[in-house]
Amino acid sequence: MTDSTLHATQQSIPKIAIIGGGLTGLFTATLLERAFTNDNANVAVKSKSVVPNIVIFEKSRSVGRLATRYCTDSATHQNWQWAFGAQFFTAKSNDFQHFIKPWLKTGLLQPWRANVVDLIPSDDAAQNADIQAKEKWSSTQARYISTPKMTSWGRVLADELAHTTIKFKTRVAPLCNEHFIEQNETNSKTELFDENGNSLGNFDWVICTAPSGQAVDMMANSNFSEQAKITEAQMQACYTLMLGWDDGQPLPDTLSSLTPLWDVAYVHDAALARIFIEHEKLAHDQLLPSVTIHARNDWSEQHVDDDIDIVKAQLLQAAQQALSWNDESTPSQVDCHRWRYAATLKQPDHEELGILVDEPRQWIVSGDWCGQGNIESCYQMARQTVAKICAD
Repeated sequence: MTDSTLHATQQSIPKIAIIGGGLTGLFTATLLERAFTNDNANVAVKSKSVVPNIVIFEKSRSVGRLATRYCTDSATHQNWQWAFGAQFFTAKSNDFQHFIKPWLKTGLLQPWRANVVDLIPSDDAAQNADIQAKEKWSSTQARYISTPKMTSWGRVLADELAHTTIKFKTRVAPLCNEHFIEQNETNSKTELFDENGNSLGNFDWVICTAPSGQAVDMMANSNFSEQAKITEAQMQACYTLMLGWDDGQPLPDTLSSLTPLWDVAYVHDAALARIFIEHEKLAHDQLLPSVTIHARNDWSEQHVDDDIDIVKAQLLQAAQQALSWNDESTPSQVDCHRWRYAATLKQPDHEELGILVDEPRQWIVSGDWCGQGNIESCYQMARQTVAKICAD
């Protein structure tokens, strides 16, 4: 191959930037690689002869956004562990069911057949909560978890990418109109910069997968053609309370009696939404007693700017009322996390946005909030993105 031919080939290789290494970004990179290599793409596209140069820019030091936090007991060397982001996901569409099959076969993903109850805290501190059996999650409409941690799937997805570079701890600066370099009708690029003004390179496609609030800021001064639609999506916050008990420590009555047996509780409370027992999950039997509690989204949104220590104290009081602990069974581990953009607020009779595309500049804004706000929406938006890129 001559130098001129090599240069022409390099010029013809499309460069694609994905801003955000969450599941939407990872799914997008995975489906792009499959589409361009015709490897089980599950996307109707034309045959491609050149695999694109894909770069994921992730501001943190990890991928996946299926958050897991753990703490090790220095005495027993056992862990407390909390899935303090998404606890599970569903796969309702045939194409997403097909997509997750390889990881179901390896056991990385597993159905979670949880016993679910309704829990009504007692107004009387001397009485336990009222617990009534609600349902058992089954394979008919399965809920899936990633094992041994919810973060495990994201890391495996990243490791399996063969033509994608992930740049961690890289915060992309907001796009500006002048970052778009129109060379001719078929060859236009966008130059990206980091927060310090350093160039990150020129790209044929730029895909922003940030939450809607961050996407608004990212595109605010760019003259993005669909900017108004980004603001249509409203997201609510969520506070997550993480509790743990020492080995051999008495558990609160609501956990120790487990009558009826339960793994997940829907809480009828002004502040709390759901309680999840972590140490009863699949592949979690070596954990110390660990419980994750999600606050209600509406309550969290009302308190999103409050001091987090004050919020933690309020949630801890509500949790004590729900779980009924005393001095001996008070949790030894207490932590609280604030998700500012956690849940997409669904409007009645409001259609999904779908991905937002600026055709001339080849910019795409995507994310679960463009759909139903769940993990399956991450996949569906990734699929739409890949179909759009491959169709051009």
